[in-house]
Amino acid sequence: MSRNFIEISRAACYLSKQEGNRLMKPHKGRISVLPKDLTNKIAAGEVIERPFSIVKELMENSLDAGATDIVIELQKGGKESVKIVDNGKGIGREDVVPAFERYATSKIRTFDDIYKIISFGFRGEALPSIASISRIEMTTKREESLSGTKVTVEDGKVREAVDIGCPVGTSIFVTDIFHSVPVRRKFLKRDSTEQGHCVDVITKLAIPHPGVKIRITANGKMILNIPRTRDLAERVSLVIGGDFRENILNVEGKREDIVLKGFISSPHFTRSNTKGMLYYVNKRSISDSLLNHAVMTSYRKIIEAKRYPSVVLFLNISNDDVDVNVHPAKREVRFRNPRGVYEIIVEAIAKTLSGISPVSGISPGGNYDVLRKHRGRIEDALKRYTISSGDTKTCFPPLAKGTPPPPSPLTGKKSSCEGTVPAETGMRRTSEDRKLSFSSLEYLGQVAATYLVFSSTDGIIMMDQHAAHERVLFEKFRNVSPGERIVSQRLLIPEVVSLPPSESALLLEHAGTLENAGIEVEPYGGNTVAVKSVPAILTGNIELRTTLLDITEELSKTGKSQSIEEAKDNIFRLLSCRGAIKANHGLAKAEVDSLCGQLDSTPFASTCPHGRPTYIQFHVRDLEKMFRRR
Repeated sequence: MSRNFIEISRAACYLSKQEGNRLMKPHKGRISVLPKDLTNKIAAGEVIERPFSIVKELMENSLDAGATDIVIELQKGGKESVKIVDNGKGIGREDVVPAFERYATSKIRTFDDIYKIISFGFRGEALPSIASISRIEMTTKREESLSGTKVTVEDGKVREAVDIGCPVGTSIFVTDIFHSVPVRRKFLKRDSTEQGHCVDVITKLAIPHPGVKIRITANGKMILNIPRTRDLAERVSLVIGGDFRENILNVEGKREDIVLKGFISSPHFTRSNTKGMLYYVNKRSISDSLLNHAVMTSYRKIIEAKRYPSVVLFLNISNDDVDVNVHPAKREVRFRNPRGVYEIIVEAIAKTLSGISPVSGISPGGNYDVLRKHRGRIEDALKRYTISSGDTKTCFPPLAKGTPPPPSPLTGKKSSCEGTVPAETGMRRTSEDRKLSFSSLEYLGQVAATYLVFSSTDGIIMMDQHAAHERVLFEKFRNVSPGERIVSQRLLIPEVVSLPPSESALLLEHAGTLENAGIEVEPYGGNTVAVKSVPAILTGNIELRTTLLDITEELSKTGKSQSIEEAKDNIFRLLSCRGAIKANHGLAKAEVDSLCGQLDSTPFASTCPHGRPTYIQFHVRDLEKMFRRR
């Protein structure tokens, strides 16, 4: 809240100076009471962060009003205007003006009612916050009323309230967003980025409401049309994508008053981020580190490191056992019994996965083995959940800032790659200032079909075949002359890939950059794209959907400052990883010789593009220490 307070306070002081009013001019050391319009802006800063916050609040109001048809219209990603039209119950004429007053609500009469709210919110909660930083024009009508009401609000003040003919329901048109707080407006991103945030929040709200038809238009063009569906499974597959439906597994569980239902992806269907992990508590979309931790505990040792499953979980809990008022924007909740919530998720997912994956520690009927085996992880997660609050809640804390990166294995200089892990004692990489020739080494064999073992005069060298090949491919990508395109291989039959709405739009927006990298994509209708060609140097097969999702993740993380070359390098890194020889893949002697020859002529061969070592060396002196010969 401190940042919001500072930003909005500065904006309010600027406005006061321009308008010549007397907002805050206390004597030095004096305490003054903030004016009403300023406190409204500060309160709005907690709820209205960006245009997607407006969309979220208004769409939740429509759902609370029982709407079965909702239309959202965005202009310039929501930065210019947001319009939401629904066929809900509407607001009575006598309640229209009070709805724009702070603390006005029909849902609360006593303090205890706060803990019994079963709706997403109430009109009087969001409307004053939105109105204080924008202009609102609302028309609304109840079914039993002869006419509707039109109200216009600017800077939190009602300018007009008149009778008007209109259909049953509510239409809210929001313009001049953040005009009174320009300091907030200048932090908004590109139109496509803000539009992506709006689409994300809409699709999240659409999932638990299969009986609601939702349409989204952007700049006058229809970008998403979600029809009514019969059940949650159909709605989930429709919103998230057909690929998820093909890899979906049902999850169910019950413990005391907690009921869990949902869907998870099979272990081979993963992505590089947690965007596919969606949670709903009593149909409310939330973000929660405890739930993330429970899911990852269930998938532990089933999926590869730094990969995340897709899950959509619905928790039904008594309102007395969950507090939805711990976050101004209702993104987080607090559970009365976090242990019970954690364990029901682990048990239910482990039970489902045990039927398809014969992993040690997870067997049919052995769900509690998972809880016992990871008891330490569970206790740590619950401890963090208990002592954390607000945005400080984290599940996987980042490395401490200021930690110097490890030295390069060849030069001894600090590496610019983040996340590099120093070699363990006794398994350090070579540090001589000379180029190591792998072709001259004696090849001894392969360990676990992943690591290549060589003998040298100094000891034993082990190479990670995937990391080594990844570096070779990456440098081949980068060696293309500036302005040239990567040679691509045309696919005999274009592959059609279904992606989430915001990610397909982002991918097509960067189609030119992808084409320079050897990937040709075209829109195929809806949220699908057709891949027509891939880089020719990727002789192995790559999983196109996963690769495209990883690429969109990299593109979404970068802002306006990213150059085309930086974007290409990020794409090259992902393509190299996807196209490189995988672990658990046996290699013939001729293949090993070819890899060594390519690595000898490749710069920066000591690490892969992600900073991991491509090889480590056991010196003779280290071996002697292990065997206590010295």
